[in-house]
Amino acid sequence: MHPTQRLTGAALALALGAALLATAQPASAQQQQAEKEKCFGVALKGKNDCAAGPGTTCAGTSKMDHQGNAWSYVPKGTCVQTMSKTSPTGHGQMQAFKEKM
Repeated sequence: MHPTQRLTGAALALALGAALLATAQPASAQQQQAEKEKCFGVALKGKNDCAAGPGTTCAGTSKMDHQGNAWSYVPKGTCVQTMSKTSPTGHGQMQAFKEKM
């Protein structure tokens, strides 16, 4: 076998392996996301997963602890039991809310 043929075969095998890995990851991420829910008002400052109101972009942009319009993923079914110091109920919410002072 010519050396360039071996190199081409190895590159092809590497590319195929990478392609298979790339297609497997989205299903795993979808499964993990299905086991979680968005919970508003439970993230600490700069630790939110996304959505932190006007003037922010996304993950890590919450400006205060327990910001009412910033959410984090929590295990499905636990949001309304998770403590939130600014929530009207004292617990995380499934929707954004106006913080109590």
